[in-house]
Amino acid sequence: MSSAYPQIHLVRHGETAWSLSGQHTGRTDMPLTAEGEAAARGVAERLEGQSFSAVWSSPSQRAYNTSVLAGFGGESVKMDDLQEWDYGAYEGRTTKDILAERPGWNVFRDGCPQGETAADVGVRADGIIRQLREAGGSILIFSSAHFLRVLAARWLGLPPEGGALFVLDTASISVLGYEHDLSEPVVRKWNLK
Repeated sequence: MSSAYPQIHLVRHGETAWSLSGQHTGRTDMPLTAEGEAAARGVAERLEGQSFSAVWSSPSQRAYNTSVLAGFGGESVKMDDLQEWDYGAYEGRTTKDILAERPGWNVFRDGCPQGETAADVGVRADGIIRQLREAGGSILIFSSAHFLRVLAARWLGLPPEGGALFVLDTASISVLGYEHDLSEPVVRKWNLK
């Protein structure tokens, strides 16, 4: 489905050892696995024929290297605000482990001790959205799951906690855009593999 309006393509980075094991990976700079590298190269085929006015990436090696392997390394600009959620004390831990210690915990509702809350991530997402709207063109973004989920929620005008409603697989592509005019932001495609 094409659109006369700008479209924002979101790419979650390829697989890492911690995304495979379910460990929260915020600021730990994990490399891609061999499978993650192969999936990142596959993103190039899935984006073939698309043109972008800019390519932005989280500074993490997992996101930036996904952009490189997808064929956009020469254009990719690292932006600090595209970093994954800072999980603080929960960095490297699985949800199962955290729930054993803190029953009922949900990252979108409860945030992370010594890390970010959904509102904190939402502030960063809002800044990115302002830049997207000012740019006025179709932009390609490489980042991580929880940040991109919050970005999608804020794009739609939902609270940052609304990111809990979206799921993203590694090396997936999603598209944000508009419906009838620039006052109607929508999700055009989600979590395509």
